[in-house]
Amino acid sequence: MEDDFKHLVRISRKDVDGNKTIEHALTDIKGVGLSLSRSLALAMGFDLNQKIGYISDEDVLKIEEALEDPQKYNIPEWMLNRQRDYATGETTHLIESDLVMTLRDDLNRMRKTRSYKGRRHEVGLPVRGQRTKSTFRKGSSVGVRRRRG
Repeated sequence: MEDDFKHLVRISRKDVDGNKTIEHALTDIKGVGLSLSRSLALAMGFDLNQKIGYISDEDVLKIEEALEDPQKYNIPEWMLNRQRDYATGETTHLIESDLVMTLRDDLNRMRKTRSYKGRRHEVGLPVRGQRTKSTFRKGSSVGVRRRRG
C-alpha cells in the first residue's frame, strides 16, 4: 500500500499534497471550491475520504479531464465560474492561469469602457455598493479629529 503512495500529485499544472483527501486536495487548484470538488469526486465515483496520493495516474487524468469540462459529468451550470462569457456567450469553467488572465481581461475591458465598476477598480474603491465612510480606509489617511475646547 505504501509503495504506490505519491506525496505530490500533479493535477492541472498544480502540485497537490498527497496526504489530503480528494475533496480537499482539489480545492488547492485555483478556481475549484469545496462544492465543485465534492460534486466532481462523487460524479466520478471516488471515495471522498480517500487520500489523493493513493489514486492511480489514470484517475488523475480523469480528474484533469473533468476539471477541463465539468458539464460532461453532469455538474450543474450554476456551479461553473464563467457563465455566459462576454465574448462567446458560452458557459465554461476556468482554472489556474486561464482564470487569472480572463479576470484581468474583464477588468481591463471595464476600465477601457469607463464603466462605473471599471472606474471604481481603477481608484481602488469598493465596486459593489459598500459603504466607504468607515471601511476601506487604506494608505495614510488621518482619522477624524475632535474639536478642542
